[in-house]
Amino acid sequence: MNITICFERLDPAPWVQGLQQAFPEASVFAWTPGAPPADHAIVWAPPQQFIDEQSALQTLFNIGAGVDALLQLQLPPSLKVVRLDDAGMSVQMAEYVCHAVIRHFREFDGYDADTGAGKWSYRKPRSRADFAVGVMGLGVLGERVAKALQVFEFPVNGYSRSAKDLPGIRCFSGAQGLPEFLAATRVLVNLMPLTPETENILNKDTLSQLQPGGYLINVARGKHLVEEDLIALVDNGHMAGATLDVFRTEPLPADHVFWKHPKITVTPHTSARTLREESIAQIVGKIQALQRGEAINGVVDPQRGY
Repeated sequence: MNITICFERLDPAPWVQGLQQAFPEASVFAWTPGAPPADHAIVWAPPQQFIDEQSALQTLFNIGAGVDALLQLQLPPSLKVVRLDDAGMSVQMAEYVCHAVIRHFREFDGYDADTGAGKWSYRKPRSRADFAVGVMGLGVLGERVAKALQVFEFPVNGYSRSAKDLPGIRCFSGAQGLPEFLAATRVLVNLMPLTPETENILNKDTLSQLQPGGYLINVARGKHLVEEDLIALVDNGHMAGATLDVFRTEPLPADHVFWKHPKITVTPHTSARTLREESIAQIVGKIQALQRGEAINGVVDPQRGY
């Protein structure tokens, strides 16, 4: 069995070594044009040439949480695209989101500005009851984030395409449930998959439906957000600000308004990184399950986009 690895801007060597050690009966190699055919591939943003050359592939394992870039390629109908179930990303995402929510709720940016100016300041404590957090997208990552927020006793809302029932979380679903979800939310956390239906979903219309003083945390995809709409809503006072980890253009251009906007926090797409050892163990387990003829989790439905 041959397994090939094809990454954009990421060194495949540690993955080749780790996968070979975990799966000694397989032949593992980094893809280069003209490489021999493989049965399975581990990829991140592969070129169309890779797909065209590797016509014998059975499965394509994506090391990131989102598969939107893969689905833009011309893929054979028989090729299984497989997402990682977690691989250490959900706890990182929960850390990031809880940190962003608490930093905003406790006004730590304001305290930082005051202490930087040598000022000893006081702010009246806010009520958690006034800071309902809405998690948009209740997949593996979204559900973990929602549960983590409950620990800090924030009211937590959840939104998903299909109906879900999570203990202690007020759940909304479908197009008909989105307006009610937004109206019940002050801090919006976006963890939706990027599909044609969700592109630009964070726009003037939807963000305006948040409670006054709304705050956005986007950790999904940059194309979910209409950037100029966010800036307008922050500048006119309807929204208090945003923490953004993903952008339409990455790296974020040096002259982008987000860098210096006082109410927007920027991080370099670091909310949840793929952990190599956990990912390798999961991929090996899935390949072995496929060899036994068993079904595996994470197979992407191309029609739904996730």
